[in-house]
Amino acid sequence: MEPQDPLRPRHHFLPPSGWMNDPNGLIEVDGRYHLFYQHNPRGAFHDQIQWGHAVSRDLLHWEHLPIALTPTPGGPDADGCWSGCAVLDGRVPTLLYTGVRPQVQCLATSHDGLLTWHKLPQPVLATPPPGLDLLIREGSPAFRDPFVWREGNAWRMVVGAGFEAGGGGALLYSSPDLRTWTYDGLAHSGRFEEGGYTWECPNLFALGGRHVLLVSEWGPGNTHAQVGDFDGLRFSPTWTGKPDHGRSFFAPLTFKDGAGRRLMFAWLREERSEAAQLRAGWSGVMSLPRELRVEGGQLLQRPAVEVERLRADGIELHEVALAEGVARRLEVEGDALELDLCLQDLGAGCLEVAVRASLGGEELTLIVLDGARGQLSVDTRRSSLDRECAADLRHAPHEFEAQTRLRVFVDASVVEVFLDERVCLTARVYPTRPDSTCVVLTARSGILTTRELRAWSLVGNQTRRA
Repeated sequence: MEPQDPLRPRHHFLPPSGWMNDPNGLIEVDGRYHLFYQHNPRGAFHDQIQWGHAVSRDLLHWEHLPIALTPTPGGPDADGCWSGCAVLDGRVPTLLYTGVRPQVQCLATSHDGLLTWHKLPQPVLATPPPGLDLLIREGSPAFRDPFVWREGNAWRMVVGAGFEAGGGGALLYSSPDLRTWTYDGLAHSGRFEEGGYTWECPNLFALGGRHVLLVSEWGPGNTHAQVGDFDGLRFSPTWTGKPDHGRSFFAPLTFKDGAGRRLMFAWLREERSEAAQLRAGWSGVMSLPRELRVEGGQLLQRPAVEVERLRADGIELHEVALAEGVARRLEVEGDALELDLCLQDLGAGCLEVAVRASLGGEELTLIVLDGARGQLSVDTRRSSLDRECAADLRHAPHEFEAQTRLRVFVDASVVEVFLDERVCLTARVYPTRPDSTCVVLTARSGILTTRELRAWSLVGNQTRRA
């Protein structure tokens, strides 16, 4: 790993080194949050995936624990321990996950406080149901990523699937004991985007009197959310959206904590070259923990309140008028900060917020609130002078109301944007200049007034080794 890599986040979770992708097995046990994750400790590339493991009391400061699952030679997970979930079976912590190859559903239990895990020698679900014409890749049907919950006296599970004809589905199962499963049919299926195939990492859960389905669609590589009704066998959506409109956000996983909150983490993929990742010695970051709720029939989300504990020195301004075309540079700057801005009546106006901006504007990441177009945009085309980094312009539709709240979190190479709790857009950025630390506000259409503007530097190192 490169020493003191300036692009390595300090407040988003990531392992000490190596590759990380999907969050797995999120669970709270005895007041401690456990985060498992897809991991290759041997290098910053996807190969022979294991389950990494960390624990925290506040969702922010994590202690790295020993690897939880490794492939068993000759076993059903010999080629990798892929994604899954964690539940408490009585008082017994239990992991359900996909073993490869072929893709089968496996189970492991712990009896020493989630430190060591004992696998069943055979899969609890060895084959998908017949007659579905599942997509076949490398000799295996697309049949992975179990998500399990307790419903009455039974266990329920959805498993992601892909079809030869395109699109994907969530296969629904039930079990009395987590070991013997009965197929109950397709909870839901379809295609969200052109070219989409295989629904990965499905989440199906009750929230706010409704049900929510999250899926990550392979192909376009985007994640989708639906709110609707679930009758125990079929999910019927009434609202469809995206939990995040960024290209790096993938494979979100949710869980219910002891306070009754539905919390979510997601994998934030790298957007720089494979060579740069190998040189850095690490790849992949978790999103900030987010709290989900359903209001007005749609999914809302906000950073978990614990994130506010990262705040250090800051500023607070009220009734700030921004003249058209006049850039205002904030006093708070750095590569780790939070911006919380309440805007009064954007109307048809347009506000630009530049973060990770250099003094001369050679590098910047541009966040745009465009009232006339009714959209949030994040532009990373000038984020880095390194042309091997991906760069694009992403839009998310949004209906602006009389007051708008924008929250932005910057952490080295991560920018997470929350707009009115209804729209999120995450980007990965890789500035090269040491002065790319400024925050600049510019009104592009008329005079805009911020009712309240607060910003903080973020402090604290998030992880430590066991």
